[in-house]
Amino acid sequence: MDIGKNIIIIGLIIVLIGIIILIGGKLGLGNLPGDIVIKKENFTFAFPIVTSIVISIILTVIINIIRKFF
Repeated sequence: MDIGKNIIIIGLIIVLIGIIILIGGKLGLGNLPGDIVIKKENFTFAFPIVTSIVISIILTVIINIIRKFF
């Protein structure tokens, strides 16, 4: 098992997740229809279920592409 290759792949995945989060904020991820947000006086609860599903689909596609080439 080549540990160096695994560390590089994990690092690339972390970078991709960071890019998705940065770009996603500008594209409206976290505010999609279906995301649950409860606001009260001193309390806000956000459960971005649809955003989680979208990010999961994107990461699945990226990981499958990476697996295909390695």
